[in-house]
Amino acid sequence: MPEPSKIEVHQVSDPNELEKVFAIRREVFVEEQNCPPDLEVEFDDESTHFLVTVDDEPAGACRWRRTDKGYKLERFAVLKKFRGFGVGQEMVRAVLAALPADAKYVYLHAQLDAVTLYERFGFEKTGPEFEEAGIRHYKMVRS
Repeated sequence: MPEPSKIEVHQVSDPNELEKVFAIRREVFVEEQNCPPDLEVEFDDESTHFLVTVDDEPAGACRWRRTDKGYKLERFAVLKKFRGFGVGQEMVRAVLAALPADAKYVYLHAQLDAVTLYERFGFEKTGPEFEEAGIRHYKMVRS
């Protein structure tokens, strides 16, 4: 794939846009990584969702939600053909910018492959490695 010329991240709530978000997550988490489908959609109704387009084509998705601990970033997914072009960085940057002003405690569960991405944005590993949906993760907190 040629270098993308335009990566855009949009907060979405329209049902048609949300279906694109869920389709991307299904492909990445359920089909590629064998996550249980019911676990993958957990908390969707209480989350704020984002759709990433690369040159106007759906390419990635993510969300955040408020929990009893703070704000949790979740479900960062980039379709295979768009990986390696900075889509993940644009998602993290946009989601952090979209958090409410009172978002003091921001955390996530990072798959091992994504730890360095989140470290670039000030997240630090806390605690031991753990398994979630059969995939190795670290809890990371933004300092």
